[in-house]
Amino acid sequence: MSELRKLPSVEQLLKNATHLIERFGRPLTLDSLRLTLDETRARFKTQPETALPSIELILTESESRLRAWTKPTLLPLINATGVILHTNLGRAPLSQTTLNAMNEAASNYSNLEFDLETGKRGSRLIHAEAILQKLLGVEAALVVNNNASAVLLVLSALANKKRVVIARTQLVEIGGGFRVPDVMKQSGAKLVEVGATNKVRLSDYENELSDAALVMRAHRSNFKIVGFTEEPELNEIVSLAHQANVIVVDDLGSGALIDTAKYGLAHEPTVQESLAAGVDLVCFSGDKLLGGPQAGIIVGKQELIAMLKKHPLARAVRADKTCLAGVTATLTHYLKDEAEQEIPIVRMMSLTLEQVKVRAEAWRMALGQGEVVKSESTVGGGSLPEESMPTFVIALRVKSPDKFLKKLRDANPPIIARTESDKVLFDPRTVFHEQDQFLISALYSLLLESK
Repeated sequence: MSELRKLPSVEQLLKNATHLIERFGRPLTLDSLRLTLDETRARFKTQPETALPSIELILTESESRLRAWTKPTLLPLINATGVILHTNLGRAPLSQTTLNAMNEAASNYSNLEFDLETGKRGSRLIHAEAILQKLLGVEAALVVNNNASAVLLVLSALANKKRVVIARTQLVEIGGGFRVPDVMKQSGAKLVEVGATNKVRLSDYENELSDAALVMRAHRSNFKIVGFTEEPELNEIVSLAHQANVIVVDDLGSGALIDTAKYGLAHEPTVQESLAAGVDLVCFSGDKLLGGPQAGIIVGKQELIAMLKKHPLARAVRADKTCLAGVTATLTHYLKDEAEQEIPIVRMMSLTLEQVKVRAEAWRMALGQGEVVKSESTVGGGSLPEESMPTFVIALRVKSPDKFLKKLRDANPPIIARTESDKVLFDPRTVFHEQDQFLISALYSLLLESK
């Protein structure tokens, strides 16, 4: 193929690719140029009538490939769905104070495992523990990388090859195909199911407490059992278990520290209530209703937490420095009674209907079209199932809602909305004020295109 000899060499291309080398580095640029040349040769062999590309075109193709190779897959976006804790969209956005704390921890050296008083090695476990002790009045606390890890660590350390009693009503799937029974079995614990799928009595627990290592309650955070149901109160389970010298662990999941009923929602069991009921350990998430970074938090009795800290699995599931900094900063908001002002998801829940309506009307005025209608926001994130709060949305009627949603997702940043009755809905509750201008501009442009 004499024509192929006319293609520039890799060295020639590199001399003309200094702008790519500066941006993407020489090794990656070299890989891209070689692959572009290989594809050009292969294309020419099957289609010899094809004109050979110029150096400029080869560089352009290589740059496109380099952009694709280095483009991040995790992107920020605008959540206009009205789902506050949208698992698919990253759950809880963080407060500015929390972000600052995590950035400080990440961008500097720190005393993560260094005792400034003695000048010797310290423990990373103290950093979030002190504030949890102050905030919740607990003897001890431990932060790990997520709540599934917290449950796995508790069961591995306290119930390996031992019996763990749990109600059949609580054998839930926590999302992504992960089920509580599977997590429990992975720890080596022997699962003992009590009661029926809709009814559990105190006597069901009593019959299985002999030789049990612990009783576990798993909060049904993502579904409800209604109708012909019965279940004992947590304090009753605790009292019965403690009479038999059996530990009680409450996997609370959602991590609520504030009564959600004050926002017109159903009451979500709080960490404080579980502790008041007398449970020995409570496990909960940092990135759900707590509103912080992904983490699993375990609080409770000193002697039990000490056993968890010493277990080999504790190192495998430990939290890193940014997580510890973020959890501490988020918890400090609660300690200072400023959660509603500073933590985004709490602020979103606390918005009044009138506040949301004002923003929706402002969007409609800026766009010059659409209608402001009543709708429902939800908490999401495996919390408060079937619960919603009234909201106002701006509803746009477009020719093809699916195509319109696709164009929204192609925006930079992407915009995620929802449809209802062939209209595209945008809920101000989950959109940050600083995102308003971009959202309106993007919608205005797309609406002009679709005319």
